[in-house]
Amino acid sequence: MSILKKGMKGAPVKRLQEKLGVGADGDFGPGTQKAVMDFQKANGLSVDGIAGPDTFTAMGLDELVLLRVGSRGEQVKKLQAALGASADGIFGSGTKQAVMDYQKANGLAVDGMAGPSTLATMDAFDTMDASVVSRAEITPEEEAAFDGEDLPEISGSDAVQGSAGEVAPKKSLWGKVKGWFG
Repeated sequence: MSILKKGMKGAPVKRLQEKLGVGADGDFGPGTQKAVMDFQKANGLSVDGIAGPDTFTAMGLDELVLLRVGSRGEQVKKLQAALGASADGIFGSGTKQAVMDYQKANGLAVDGMAGPSTLATMDAFDTMDASVVSRAEITPEEEAAFDGEDLPEISGSDAVQGSAGEVAPKKSLWGKVKGWFG
């Protein structure tokens, strides 16, 4: 999942709410936004009320981390360093190509996005393991919650900037989510 923000609905939001200890209805409303901001402030993160890769990692929700074109932050820097790329913290076309090259060289699905399956193969992401990859799988019940959802575009976030149009759908936990941005 690239980011979760106010207005989004579904299983990833529900997981976030459960972790925050707020009403877990799967609807990212003002209460969830405030809880995210409180968490971010308490943990020295950028306070914007948007849960992105750095917030997910700080919360122990590694299964929601999806780094893709437009992603920004410490997790992107960590990925870039692991790939031997310039670590500026901005996932652009060069990072996408480096991820694709890494995926191809390691027998992974080549989509240019770094989610749990890709990150679990990198030594730099020691919290990513088989259990995280397993938690990233979506159940039919969770997938049904996504059907028919019109979700807002992601631009305007500190965590992700730019067009979301470079995302290819994939059938793993947030493969359905990837399709929202395609």
